[in-house]
Amino acid sequence: MGIPKLISSITQYLSEAVARIFGPTDDAYPLIGVQPFEGEPFKEGHGTDW
Repeated sequence: MGIPKLISSITQYLSEAVARIFGPTDDAYPLIGVQPFEGEPFKEGHGTDW
C-alpha cells in the first residue's frame, strides 16, 4: 500500500466521521409527543442508604 493511498484512506475515514457527526440525524423515533409520568414519586429515605 503506497503512502498516497494511505493518506487518501485516512482522509476519507475522517471526512465520513465529520459528516456523520455534523450531518442531519437519522433517528427513527416516532413523533408521539410528550408522555405523562406514571411512576412512583421519590420518597426520601427509601432505598437511598447504600
